[in-house]
Amino acid sequence: MTDDQLLRYSRHILLDDIGIEGQNRLLASHALVIGAGGLGSPVALYLGTAGVGQITVADPDSVDVTNLQRQIAHNLARVGRPKAESAQAAVAAINPDVRVNALCLRADAAWLDTVVPGVDVVVDCSDNFATRHAVNAACVRHARPLVSGAAIGFDAQISVYDSRLADAPCYACLFPPDAAFLDVACASMGVFAPLVGIIGAMQAAEALKLLAGLGSSLAGRLQMLDARQMAWTELKLPRQAGCAVCSIRPPQQNPNSLARSRPGSAG
Repeated sequence: MTDDQLLRYSRHILLDDIGIEGQNRLLASHALVIGAGGLGSPVALYLGTAGVGQITVADPDSVDVTNLQRQIAHNLARVGRPKAESAQAAVAAINPDVRVNALCLRADAAWLDTVVPGVDVVVDCSDNFATRHAVNAACVRHARPLVSGAAIGFDAQISVYDSRLADAPCYACLFPPDAAFLDVACASMGVFAPLVGIIGAMQAAEALKLLAGLGSSLAGRLQMLDARQMAWTELKLPRQAGCAVCSIRPPQQNPNSLARSRPGSAG
């Protein structure tokens, strides 16, 4: 770690649960962020400011003026530009040492199978069930932890789906792929601006904990927020033995093995 990095990340290093070793893990890590909108904006910014060495951001859309009410990685000058590139510019303005790969594409199964094996954590900030299921299936196939969030109106949810844990459910255990769930768009239902910031910040926190190998994650727990009342509800999520996605799992790994597999600084 350089002197500049020691100064930049000093407030992390002062934390006993992170320290030099944990910060080096972050610097050596690679996070995949699916979506650069309301949730993806705070996720990309916090991962970048925290010093995650490489961040891949995938989003097929461009910045629209209606996004600026809540998508804090974007600004008026970048309306019309791809969201992934706008998020890349926002991170670079705060921490130019972080490598951000900006990809203007929709994550599908074939692409995910080429990318997910090379990352340490996947953060799903997408806005539709098809993408969420494709991301979940890829994370199960390649034994990568998935941090999943969603928000609409005044309601939101967040959980971690970690296929490295024998008793942890995957996203499909809760939302089976063959069930008839209705995608609801912000364009038709609206979304409370700070809500995506709250959930996105929590997704970033869960991802950083996984990468640094600290604390316990939300695996097996679903937290739901009613922002009208600012009331949280938590549900325990059991693994479904007959789940079409995770009933046959890859060999179990140590939950901290990915975070510890590449010690040292990436910067």
